[in-house]
Amino acid sequence: MSGNSLRLMTTEKDSTKHLFFSDDTDRLFVPMGVSLSVWLYSRADKSPSSSSSAFLPLAVPTSSRLAVTLNSSPVFPGDSRSHWSSVYCSPHFLLSACKQEVTRSPVEMSSDGVRAEMGVKSGLHVWEVLWSPNHRGSHAVMGISRQSCPLQASGYNVLIGIETQSWGWELKTNQLWHDGQSLGLYPGKRRCHSEAVTQSFTSSHTKVAQTPLPVPERILLVLDADAGTLGFVVDGSFLGVAFKDLPCGVELFPAVSSVRGGASIRLRYLNGATRDPPALMALCGLSIRQCLGQQTLNQMDKLPLAPRLQHYLLSRQ
Repeated sequence: MSGNSLRLMTTEKDSTKHLFFSDDTDRLFVPMGVSLSVWLYSRADKSPSSSSSAFLPLAVPTSSRLAVTLNSSPVFPGDSRSHWSSVYCSPHFLLSACKQEVTRSPVEMSSDGVRAEMGVKSGLHVWEVLWSPNHRGSHAVMGISRQSCPLQASGYNVLIGIETQSWGWELKTNQLWHDGQSLGLYPGKRRCHSEAVTQSFTSSHTKVAQTPLPVPERILLVLDADAGTLGFVVDGSFLGVAFKDLPCGVELFPAVSSVRGGASIRLRYLNGATRDPPALMALCGLSIRQCLGQQTLNQMDKLPLAPRLQHYLLSRQ
């Protein structure tokens, strides 16, 4: 056997066989996967969550497809899917030069909306919406619409969700809207738009959930056009499906509506996925990062991994 060859060795301890690799110099090598698992296990309980968000207890488990998408590097900021439309936009919204931000003019007795320039018909997609709570006022709504959704109306109304062509989440009251009807609070125990509007709320848990929660500036809109569902991520917590049974094979667009003068709303497309299951490498990277936790990711250089793999794990944050 040459000096560079490896051979498999077994040892017995406590009636259990252990496998090692050794070269001809009798040095023992622990497989990388084993040493990595030991390293992660020794630190798994040292990364407590530091989040104090009111939305954290309301989070629901995500599919592996969504988890990988949320933990993947965002696409280029100038992606055309990050643009608000200059055509499908209320005349009371001013569009920035980069097309990623709209600002509502100080017009009274008007409800004004805008939708994205590009829509999607299939796949899982995540957009980021930045909308300061100080610039919302009443009737601040975000969601999705079909191409023919009305984007301007007289008076102060919930414009996204006012009819059958759009589905909206009103951020001040946490109410879901579709077809001109309030469908209950989101998140928490709520009614999806396919459920009876006459459902009653009597439990003490529901009474707590009915209290509107203050929604922070950054919100992620999660549209699964394949499954026909819409949900939202707040403070890193996926709050579950807000709307289901969305039309399939129809182009759907992120949309917002506002009645407050000076409201500035930014849009950015973050990432997406096809129907295919996530790659094994992406799932492994996600598991490692979740095990490490945000507080210990700065210890990536201590992982028993090649620099290239360390770079891969860091680049997916």
